[in-house]
Amino acid sequence: MTPKKIPLRRCSGCGESKPKKELVRVVRAADGTVSLDLTGRKPGRGAYVCPSAACLAKARRAKRIERSLEVSIPEEVYDAMQAQIAAAQAEKGETDAG
Repeated sequence: MTPKKIPLRRCSGCGESKPKKELVRVVRAADGTVSLDLTGRKPGRGAYVCPSAACLAKARRAKRIERSLEVSIPEEVYDAMQAQIAAAQAEKGETDAG
């Protein structure tokens, strides 16, 4: 039996290919709204970034996510992504300690 194929996506910040589940997805819906997709199942065009503040900052500075989604991204979305990444890092720190 062959092992199940793990879908890989490229981080907009560092450019590394990682398993899709390890990345945070930003999605542009058909009506042009941009939002954070925590489930990875929302319809629309998606861009991915590592759950690290450094990768998000790099992608934000170079406007890579905006280029991928072909739309300008409001500051609230970047702020929401930063909060999500901070929460994920805090959660990871708790599980490592316990």
